[in-house]
Amino acid sequence: MAEHRLKLADRDIAGRTSARPGAALKALRMQKGWTLAEVSKRTELPVSTLSKIENDRMSLSYDKLARISAGLGVDISQLFAPQIVGMPGATVNGRRSVTPAGQGQAIETDNYGHLYPAADFLNKRFVPVIAELHTRTLEEFGEMIRHSGEEYAYILEGTVEFHSELYAPLTLHKGDSLYFDSGMAHAYLKADSGPCRVLSICSGPESQLMEAVRRDNGSGKAAPGRKRKSKS
Repeated sequence: MAEHRLKLADRDIAGRTSARPGAALKALRMQKGWTLAEVSKRTELPVSTLSKIENDRMSLSYDKLARISAGLGVDISQLFAPQIVGMPGATVNGRRSVTPAGQGQAIETDNYGHLYPAADFLNKRFVPVIAELHTRTLEEFGEMIRHSGEEYAYILEGTVEFHSELYAPLTLHKGDSLYFDSGMAHAYLKADSGPCRVLSICSGPESQLMEAVRRDNGSGKAAPGRKRKSKS
């Protein structure tokens, strides 16, 4: 436990900030006057899961962030903010966001340690995520995840075993990469005892956000597919 606290402290010193999307979700819900049941209908996440998320009692992986983002019609970036702000009416050209090495918004789950660079950049067409892999077997991982869009993965460090529902397991080494439809259930596993890190670039739902808002006054439909095993 002491070692775990030290690691968290080291991350703070390194400039990483711990994201609290649950607080942002609750702020948005209260702002809109929505009940948990209404949010559940929009995101296709159970009320009990949403309650745990809002109270920081459940780790929030990318697939859940994507469901909330698409279902409520907000950027994933806005779920990292302490307060929800209205979406800009027009796109501004020439924007940029700089994330120094090792910094970003951090979300820890049992399977991955997620680090989100450029978390302050709204209306992105894709979402970059640096994931540190924790689990080594599918049994330990639980149900594979899926989310709308496509995903490009580049192995930054270590050896990775990539599992998906339509293909045989694939072993990837540092410098290897793959591109796949992320609606296909998938999982990244550590294939050796050393550190394993992957840069994933995910398209949607942010890339589809503006069109979704225009089409249906901000309400969306969560990506179809099996839900990942909940972990509290």
